[in-house]
Amino acid sequence: MADHVKAIKKKIDFTPGLLLLPAFILIVCIIIYPILYAILTSFQYFAMFDLANKHFVGLRNYVAVWSDPSFIASLGNTARWVILTVSGQFLLGLILALLLNQKFRLRGVLRSITLIPWVTPGVVIALMWTWMYNGNFGVINDLLRRTGLIENNVAWLSNAQTALNSQIITMIWQGTPFFAIMLLASLQSISIDLFEAADVSGANSWQKFRFITWPHIFPTVVITTLLRIIWVFNNVEVLYLMTVGGPGYSSMTISLNAYIVAQKTLDFGYGSAIATYGTIIMVIFMTFYLKFTKKNRDR
Repeated sequence: MADHVKAIKKKIDFTPGLLLLPAFILIVCIIIYPILYAILTSFQYFAMFDLANKHFVGLRNYVAVWSDPSFIASLGNTARWVILTVSGQFLLGLILALLLNQKFRLRGVLRSITLIPWVTPGVVIALMWTWMYNGNFGVINDLLRRTGLIENNVAWLSNAQTALNSQIITMIWQGTPFFAIMLLASLQSISIDLFEAADVSGANSWQKFRFITWPHIFPTVVITTLLRIIWVFNNVEVLYLMTVGGPGYSSMTISLNAYIVAQKTLDFGYGSAIATYGTIIMVIFMTFYLKFTKKNRDR
C-alpha cells in the first residue's frame, strides 16, 4: 500500500501549478481582491470626509441610486453609448478590413496609417476632438459651413441633444482600427481555394461573403465585439475630459457616474454601489450575448 501511494505521488507533477502560481497571485491581487473589496464597500457608509462615521448600511446605497436622477439618466445613456459606438466601430471596421484585404499599391502603408487612431492615447483623442467640436473656432463647424450644411456654428458638446452623439463619433473613430486589424487577420487566414471554387460554381460577391467569409470570421467577430463592448462600457476618460457627463446628465454613463461620485464627492460606498450595478449589468449582458452568438454559430 505504501509503495502504491509513493507511486501516485511520483506521478503528480506540481511544476505546472508552481509556474502558474505567480500569475494566479497577480490576478488575485489586482482583480479579485479589488472587486470583492468594492462590493464590501458598497454595503457601507464610507465617505473620505467622514471616516470616523464609517459603518455598515446594508442595501441603503443600492436603494438610494434609484432615486438619483444622474443614475437613472446614465442607464439609457449607457445603452445608447455602447450599442451605437460598438455597432459603428464594427461596421466601419469590417468595411475597412475588406478593403485592406484587397491587393493594391501602398497597401502596407495604408494598413500602418489605419492604426493611428487606435494607438493614440485617450487623453489626446479627447482634447483633439474637443477642439474640433468647439462651437466658436472648431474645424467641424468650419467644414460644415463651407459645404453649406449649416448656417451658424453649433455648440456640439454644450448641447444636450448633440453631446453624447458627438462623443460616440469620437469613439467610433478611435475604435474602428481595432476591428479592422483583427478582422483583417481573420480574413487572411481563409484559403484562396475556397473563393476559386466559388468562382467556378458561379457564386456572386454576396454569396461568397455569406457562405465563405462570414462563417470563417464569425468567431473573431464574437470575441472582438465582446472585448469592445467591455472596453466602451468602462470607458471614462473620453466622456470625462470632453463633457464630464454634461450638459446636465445628457452624456452621463454608469461608469462615469461611479467615477465622479467616488472621486469627486469622495463617497466610496455610494460610488461602489453604482459600480456594482454596472458589473451586474455587464455580466447579465455577456451571458445573453454568448448564448445568442453560440446559437447563431451552431446554425
